[in-house]
Amino acid sequence: MDHGGPQQQQQHPMEQQQPAYHPQHPAMMRLYEIQKEVASLGPQVCTFSGLQNDRDYKRLERELTRLLLDVDQVDTEGKPELQGARKRAAQEVEGLLRYLEENATHPSRLAIEQLSYEARQLVDERVVAPQRAGGVTEINDELVDALQQLVLRLTQVKTEGRVPLRKARYRALTRLCAVQDVIEGRTQQQTLSLPLSGDTHEAVNCINQVMVKVSVARSQLVALLMGLSGRDSCAHLSRILTEMQVELDALDVSGNAVIRNYRKQVVEEINGLLKHLDLEGEGDDTRRYDLAQNNSIREIEGVRAHISHLREGVLRHCVMGDLSFRPKAELQGLLTQLDQVDTAKNPCIREARRRAVVEVQAVITFLDLREALAHRQPGPNEHPSHRAVWQVLGSLSELQAQVLGFDGKRVDKSYMILEELLTKQLLALDAVDPQGDETTKVARKQAVKFAQNILNYLDMKTDEWEY
Repeated sequence: MDHGGPQQQQQHPMEQQQPAYHPQHPAMMRLYEIQKEVASLGPQVCTFSGLQNDRDYKRLERELTRLLLDVDQVDTEGKPELQGARKRAAQEVEGLLRYLEENATHPSRLAIEQLSYEARQLVDERVVAPQRAGGVTEINDELVDALQQLVLRLTQVKTEGRVPLRKARYRALTRLCAVQDVIEGRTQQQTLSLPLSGDTHEAVNCINQVMVKVSVARSQLVALLMGLSGRDSCAHLSRILTEMQVELDALDVSGNAVIRNYRKQVVEEINGLLKHLDLEGEGDDTRRYDLAQNNSIREIEGVRAHISHLREGVLRHCVMGDLSFRPKAELQGLLTQLDQVDTAKNPCIREARRRAVVEVQAVITFLDLREALAHRQPGPNEHPSHRAVWQVLGSLSELQAQVLGFDGKRVDKSYMILEELLTKQLLALDAVDPQGDETTKVARKQAVKFAQNILNYLDMKTDEWEY
């Protein structure tokens, strides 16, 4: 279903055929005037991506309600044709009001807001608040992983193809990814070895002083991006950063390559902060958040179509017991092709590419295990526990073939059966006692990982993810 906007669902009220003797009727003229106002509000409603407490929401709701009252006050003189035109006009305004409310209160929109709130809390606690208190922000793996997890959760929010929801998700992702880039791209102050001339020392001190200012500006930028700044503005911060550049440009560091390189790094960091200050209008361009039109997505979809063709061929040959069809080189080529896709740091494109990579790897691991099972020649002294692991791998190979060919949903009985059978194989591996045999320990560990990967792949195939 196309959720692009309410006006796609119904014909323009003024486009309905009217009797030839009514167009100049005062009631029709008034409806035309109202329709012009409705037409000017329609695009704003269809791209509004905020919540009910937003100023623009209240303005749109107020103006549409006024137009609805205006339509209701049109005197039709009891004539059916005029009554029909007025009814259609009222339905169009009501449709816009309903669409506005549906998107602002949609569960996915609320999920986006909840994740944005979690991101603001995390950034405020770990980045902004310490800086404001005069402390030092500690950027560690825990913070980076937490931010990445929030980005991943945002990419998984369903939008049902609705423009307002796609726009809201894109804007939230853009800002959070910008925060990631800012906090991970900082330059450390450099301590230069002595002896250095007095002039050089002075230059280093000046650069270090600018670095302190950059650190403060970084925190201010993060606060701006996450909506945690009540007084700073992008324009004000841009002026401050530009002044820093001027200050650095005025330094004479021509006599020392090390210090010149240090200054260059700081200038590059300032430029990196400046590039994130143009996010105010980010997401207003439909091409940015309508990724169905994105060239990288189209390239990924082309690879996925190729994967699907190869996967069907592999499964078809396996059913016939033919192991000669092994398009490993072709599959590896698809991985290389995916690796070269330009994601432009867009988290949705990155996720789409990651999922395509998983699809390729699933077919490759299936072929590898099938080949290993076909060529397996256990010796007479093979440990019983090791043999038990291989028996489970044989069952997993059969189940993986079913998973590769599965094209249903999580509510399907076949999905639940597959999930249950895979879980049983994990339990079977857990019950294997290596009895001190190191080879069995390694084999069991690999088999457990393999089974979990199949479960994860099944989960990915049925999570109805969208870009």
